[in-house]
Amino acid sequence: MEQHWPEGPNADPDAARERYKADMQASHGAMRNLFRVELPIAHLGLAIAIIVSIFVGVVRSPTTGAIVAGAFAGLFIVALAVALLAGSRGWDAVRAAYKFTFGWADWITP
Repeated sequence: MEQHWPEGPNADPDAARERYKADMQASHGAMRNLFRVELPIAHLGLAIAIIVSIFVGVVRSPTTGAIVAGAFAGLFIVALAVALLAGSRGWDAVRAAYKFTFGWADWITP
């Protein structure tokens, strides 16, 4: 079976594979930098989530505040399940889920 390469019939498959690997490494590195969060920032996100849940519970209704808190708890459970399925174990999985769930505070802090 003959492969059709965008570069034409004289394309070098090994060079194309190396370009692909380099591009994928750069892409994965950019994603890691985007989602890299320090633990104190995640603590700030948790604090903001608690304050918002209490505020919504006082202003709107306790049920609505519980729904907001439950949404964050649900997101944490899903993130923990994904971390466990990805191979993290113990506190590493909990830390990864915690940073994912509350690390959004990094986007609102200077």
